[in-house]
Amino acid sequence: MTVSPHQAIFYPETDFGGFSDIDGTVVFYSRVNALIEASFQVVNFGCGRGVSAEDPVIFRKHLSSSLKGKVAKVIGLDIDRVGFKNRTVDEFRLLTADGVWPMEDNSADLVICDHVIEHLSDPASFFTEARRVLVKGGYICIRTPNALSYIGVVSRFIPNKQHQAILEIVQSGRKAEDIFPKLYRCNTVFALRRELRAHGFRAVVYGYEAEPSYLCFSKLVYAMGVLHQKFAPGFLRPAIFAFGQLAD
Repeated sequence: MTVSPHQAIFYPETDFGGFSDIDGTVVFYSRVNALIEASFQVVNFGCGRGVSAEDPVIFRKHLSSSLKGKVAKVIGLDIDRVGFKNRTVDEFRLLTADGVWPMEDNSADLVICDHVIEHLSDPASFFTEARRVLVKGGYICIRTPNALSYIGVVSRFIPNKQHQAILEIVQSGRKAEDIFPKLYRCNTVFALRRELRAHGFRAVVYGYEAEPSYLCFSKLVYAMGVLHQKFAPGFLRPAIFAFGQLAD
């Protein structure tokens, strides 16, 4: 378990368990785990190859990648065939270009969409399909970057073809195969809230800021990120969390 020197200084609790009190993955998936039931059929939209299974922090990995076994079935959906290698799902189904999910109406109890909305060219289609597939009272759980945050603004000014080179500097452990073009078509608190309500979800949408892991390359810049984390208004925070329930 590797903790950056800056993280150890500003979030010393990380030394006990490998995660800070504001770890975004722990916070997001704690709520997901609070919603699931053993009988649930869960959809992991944009499941990819299952990178969460490589998390060196056992507690965090158990929260994020181990829904399999806690529920009746986890179905992974992705447009990339790499999903067939994902061992965190019970079954993988390949998405096609038409955007229609290969699932029956009212067949899922919960949909997870973790760092995927920012890559979608037609987010409205995603919400339409989620509404179709979920049972009445079913849940949708979304985590995505905030286009209005300092990370989102910088990202939008950097061409997608250069993102890999930048991420190799700010996130040394990030693999090239896990980097995809970002479009930011529905990446503000206001846009996500609007789409969820328009598609029949009772929802809470808010900005969230974990420790500034992107800024580990400099102690001074990291310290500025810590200040931002403590004082920035919600709509400017780097991540957006959204939890919705389909109205009965």
